[in-house]
Amino acid sequence: MKILVIAPTPFFADRGTHIRILEEALALEKLGYEIQIATYHVGRNILEEVKTSIDVRRIHRWLFWYRKLEAGPDWQKIILDLMLIRKVFSLARKYKPDIIHGHIHEGVIIGWLVQKILFWRKIKLVADFHGSLTKEMLSHDYLRGGLLKIIFRFTEKVIDNLGDYAITSSWENSEEIKTLRKDKKVQTILDGVNLDYYQNLPSKIEAKKEMELPEGKIIATYTGALVMNKGIQYLLEAIPLVLQKNSNIFFVIAGFPIEEAEKFIKNNHLENSVRLINPLNYFDLPPILNASDIGIDPKDSSVKQASGKILQYMAAGLPVVCFDRKNNRDYLGNGAQYAPEISVDGLADAILKIANNPESISQKSAINKERVQKFDWKNTAKSIAEIYKIIYT
Repeated sequence: MKILVIAPTPFFADRGTHIRILEEALALEKLGYEIQIATYHVGRNILEEVKTSIDVRRIHRWLFWYRKLEAGPDWQKIILDLMLIRKVFSLARKYKPDIIHGHIHEGVIIGWLVQKILFWRKIKLVADFHGSLTKEMLSHDYLRGGLLKIIFRFTEKVIDNLGDYAITSSWENSEEIKTLRKDKKVQTILDGVNLDYYQNLPSKIEAKKEMELPEGKIIATYTGALVMNKGIQYLLEAIPLVLQKNSNIFFVIAGFPIEEAEKFIKNNHLENSVRLINPLNYFDLPPILNASDIGIDPKDSSVKQASGKILQYMAAGLPVVCFDRKNNRDYLGNGAQYAPEISVDGLADAILKIANNPESISQKSAINKERVQKFDWKNTAKSIAEIYKIIYT
């Protein structure tokens, strides 16, 4: 079966949306599917990172100056998406896919347009939603309300109803879309983790030495995008509060864009207690997390997104500090130290509570090592394959 994946983003970059797109495709390829990915002109070549036969096709570089890799809206994406429509239409005509798998709302609308134009081909469409379009734009401070917000919210509701089947990356998003979709064909397909990346790593002591991290200190690590809708501001503001009460904690913050985090660390004189790592290569995550003691995910539920970084933490055997969200509970169970409230103080309290309890770190580490086994991308791919069978037969 041929699958045409639409990735309206600068694929591949080292962030959650791209990791989901890549790992889903790799896992589906292992099940025997033939995968082609249509994406923007900019992004890293995955063939340099992994062994795969996935065919990545890019739009023309007419917007040669566009190099943005980080998340967030940009008016130039309208032009890129129009070019992507043309690319997907061309690929669908020549490649003759059985299923179009559209990622995020832009990918879904592009897939729907091509599906309708080539209606006689009877191509099926899977809508893969990674969160709420409107709420994500609000989180990036792009929409402030008024008529534009109403238009985007209406557009999102329309797109949420497209496709022969919808899948989401979080329980919160599924519940919201179920109230909107007339056919109720929605399934939560949680993010996964490639457990092979975490095999044959050195001991934690050796890993810390290799990264030149301070001996004897508890290493608390955040990896991912350093933008507001990932909750990074909660973490940055919590760090001074934590260090006031426990100076034996050392923070590692790895991701991009680095400028705001760098400024905060400098202005608050935290250089001796925080290591900033930038750029962060997705394939460098295992050694970084292997050298850590605690993983931190400060994302709240405002944009209805899942948090794939939690699974990376679990695969590395880290207890996780996070907010008490349904999706986090489904991943972690008792493997997390949940903040008592969604706030800076709540996050700081949770970090301190687990850092001050070595026995709890050990217990939650063991829980997460066991629980993560069921979140292997192989299982995710099998669930997606079942949906393909449902809509194709």
